[in-house]
Amino acid sequence: MILIADSGGSKTDWALISLPTDTSKCVLRVRTQGLNPFHQSKDVILHTLEQELIPALIKATEQNNNSLRKTDIAKLVTQIYFYGAGCTKNLSPIVSEALGMAFPSASVKVESDLLGAAHAVCGHEAGIACILGTGANSCQYDGEQIVANIPPLGYILGDEGSGAVLGKLLLNGIFKGDLPTEIRDLYLEWSGLSYPEIIDKVYRQPLANRFLAGISRFIKDNLQHTELEALVEYNFDNFFKKNILKYKSSPIRTISAVGGIAAAFEPQLRASANRFDYQVGKVIASPIEGLIEYYS
Repeated sequence: MILIADSGGSKTDWALISLPTDTSKCVLRVRTQGLNPFHQSKDVILHTLEQELIPALIKATEQNNNSLRKTDIAKLVTQIYFYGAGCTKNLSPIVSEALGMAFPSASVKVESDLLGAAHAVCGHEAGIACILGTGANSCQYDGEQIVANIPPLGYILGDEGSGAVLGKLLLNGIFKGDLPTEIRDLYLEWSGLSYPEIIDKVYRQPLANRFLAGISRFIKDNLQHTELEALVEYNFDNFFKKNILKYKSSPIRTISAVGGIAAAFEPQLRASANRFDYQVGKVIASPIEGLIEYYS
């Protein structure tokens, strides 16, 4: 069977599918925490695979296919395609080695989450593919490979359009007074956090990007406040200015996007694209559906 993974800043979506030559098209889906070799060692990744992924797959097979109840999942998987944040040429071996240890019978291929996004939303057609989730990224894609990429730089230096940057904008606005006190009070009540606790989460606790991105749920639930909708569009406008408009050699004027932020704020993304004379094509919350189709 084939195991496919899309790993972002907060979570990893996994799909276990039958080989294209199999008559039965078994598809099992599970989710684990995000796996990123930039932040996590091989041992930490292996621990997640053994303690989260494999038990989740076994439970899923028990619920969906009685004939696989006692099957050793680690031996059943023969091919793995892992697309992940932080999976650069230098860091990909960390994930490859962990996957190889957890699934000794499988051939393993590890690629960037950006190529995974391109495969998911563009398939074998050329296009501009984007990730708009906890982080943000984009590329010009020729139908097989990435041919141009504006470096996203992470949520401290860049990542315009991302959930983490959207959270930064909200916190900056409520504490510097650019957003109404009503919104500030709503957020503090919603989060249950004080100003010192927020500062602690951002500057002293691990995974500040996930905390910041989580603020997007508050914004989504309160879009009736025009100031918050404007904040979302401002974030997307900066994404176009700093990233999409840089692909000057491409005649393509349509972008497609994956990620929770793209899906949650799709109307605002389309409005922003229109301001820059772009269209928005396919938008999906998670690349995994597109990747299942790509490998089926």
